[in-house]
Amino acid sequence: MARVINNNGIYIEDHQPVVTARNRSFRYGDALFESVRISNSRPQFLKEHMHRLFAGMKVLKMEMHYEFSETFFEHALLDLVQKNGITSDARARITVYRNEGGLYTPDDNTVSYLIEVNPLEEKGYLLNPKGYTIDLFNDFKKQQNTLSSIKSANSIIYVMAGIFKNQKQLDDCILLNDQSHIIESINSNIFAVKNGVLYTPPIIDGCVDGVMRKKIIEIAQANRIAVYEISVMQNVLLGADELFLTNAIHGIRWVVAYKQKRYFNNTSKRLIEKLNELVAHNNNT
Repeated sequence: MARVINNNGIYIEDHQPVVTARNRSFRYGDALFESVRISNSRPQFLKEHMHRLFAGMKVLKMEMHYEFSETFFEHALLDLVQKNGITSDARARITVYRNEGGLYTPDDNTVSYLIEVNPLEEKGYLLNPKGYTIDLFNDFKKQQNTLSSIKSANSIIYVMAGIFKNQKQLDDCILLNDQSHIIESINSNIFAVKNGVLYTPPIIDGCVDGVMRKKIIEIAQANRIAVYEISVMQNVLLGADELFLTNAIHGIRWVVAYKQKRYFNNTSKRLIEKLNELVAHNNNT
């Protein structure tokens, strides 16, 4: 059974074409996207996702669509989940792209949107039973600027990192900025734990301004776990007691191995329990 997607308010099967050869997302990566988890018929942390989406649109000088709001996207997401008959948790993707016209210079800054949903097997955030094995991706470095923190469709560095990951038979790999500081993984922010304290790269170092990153920092601080947003050098990974990755879909993924180093996951277990408590509380309010 084909799934349906929401293309500018029109529902079509997901195998149907939605762009022309002049589409600016296709031509130039002139688009933003948000990946949102839906649990218990509620998009999780949607306010934070919308804040990042709208802030990114402002950075890219895209005009705000007249319908866009947190309420609009909440209704659109839940309606699409229902139309696809999804009764479990789901992964949703909202893509906003500048309308076609022009070459590098657009004819105008109006936008269109596309929404997709797909079911997830697990209900709630579950810690991976087998820890991830990771390594550094050194082929390309990510630049540090205002564009670095937004979720742009111009994602070729992550594509190349993904190919490297597969070639090396890794679960994920770590990207560096142009100063060779640790910044993030292919699709997640990164945290190191040493003596019960969390360390994570600051946004100014070039990592994506992750929604789950913010939530984990808030949860840690609320539970009297110190968090430092500081530049992370490569030797920090070898000195850490734990490493874990965070994103909006999976919550937390703990790392078991980086080179010869092996890690525990005590902090990851504690934080994912608190994350699920937060989600349950939010769903009941």
